[in-house]
Amino acid sequence: MKAVHVTIEGCVQGVGFRAWTEYEARSRGLRGWVRNRRDGSVEAVFAGDDAAVDEMVEACRAGPRAASVSRVSAEPIADDGKPGFRSLPTV
Repeated sequence: MKAVHVTIEGCVQGVGFRAWTEYEARSRGLRGWVRNRRDGSVEAVFAGDDAAVDEMVEACRAGPRAASVSRVSAEPIADDGKPGFRSLPTV
């Protein structure tokens, strides 16, 4: 099991990125959250099976059809153990 904090940059707001991320993460059985940031990026935490987390980070490099991702960074973090995957308010 692993957990990562991910930042996605590019044209990633106003294109359904949060909803797409929530769907994709849940379909992979991941826990965590996703939210928009005021700087125009999207950030997320993915926790779960190593392979599923790696797949989700890789999927973020493309995102939903309308997105144009220029950069994805992922840093390992401690898993908080909270259940489910949710969308959080913008910060």
